[in-house]
Amino acid sequence: MAGLTHSALRRLVVELGGVGLLTTEMLSAARLPSESAQISPYLIRTPIETPLCYQVLLGRVEEVAPAFAALHRLGADAIDLNLGCPAPNVRRIGGGGSLRERPEFTRQLVAEARRCTTLPLSAKIRLGPAADGDELKEFCRMLEGEGVELITVHARLSGEKFCRKPRWERIAQVKEWVKVPVIANGGIGSVADARQCLAVSGADGLMIGRAAAQQPWLFAEIARQVYGWAGDSPSWSRPAVYARFVAHLTENFPPERRLGRLKEFTHYFARNYPFGLRLASAVQSSDTMAIAMERAAAFFVRNDPAAGDYCSAS
Repeated sequence: MAGLTHSALRRLVVELGGVGLLTTEMLSAARLPSESAQISPYLIRTPIETPLCYQVLLGRVEEVAPAFAALHRLGADAIDLNLGCPAPNVRRIGGGGSLRERPEFTRQLVAEARRCTTLPLSAKIRLGPAADGDELKEFCRMLEGEGVELITVHARLSGEKFCRKPRWERIAQVKEWVKVPVIANGGIGSVADARQCLAVSGADGLMIGRAAAQQPWLFAEIARQVYGWAGDSPSWSRPAVYARFVAHLTENFPPERRLGRLKEFTHYFARNYPFGLRLASAVQSSDTMAIAMERAAAFFVRNDPAAGDYCSAS
């Protein structure tokens, strides 16, 4: 979720309602001690973004203490260990999913993380390199034994693409193996998906990634229809939601940090429209925020009866 789960999207999701816990983008433990929350686009945060869990990418035991000290200064509400990212550049530095190949070293990392904080500590993992359960069982029990208080399972194998149907039934196995709460992740893009995932996995909750950028209102829909949430949620049209995101980008980020994040968001948000590729392409080829916003407005005029909401909200 690099380039997506930053302050602008988190603010938008909170405003639309239904979310119980927010998370940051994956943060490099090596860089955290020297980064400024006032300057770094990865650390910008507003008061409404709470509770906020800071997700950390670790590669060396000696990185843990200074990184966690920085997170304490930043006011983290919880800390999450990324132990599942399959990206090649993450694996090359010995982090993310590659840690599954070094279980004893990973045990040391987790133990040091637990030693360095009293904050709630969670871990995000994938199912692992193979479809059998022995390695996954040992890994999850190790995490619990070393003090991890919540495990989020992305229900795909280490090298599987997002187009592959998630294996939610494997999360049910994890639930049997550990006593800590287990959160299901992967393939949840609708209320129907949420219901099916919970029925199959028995998970204690749901984590939503890419669908949060496509449908920031999805948390509220699931909370209301699946969990019986009775909270209020603004009835914004799709153009108004897009405009609200643009407004948060403009307010939160310096000019040079806005356009790239708008392009990343639009790549997913455009999927709400039959001809959304035109919106994504128009914004992607824009050289400035002003041009991108003009092109988005023109797309909404042609493709959404609520286009006036974009103009008024922006």
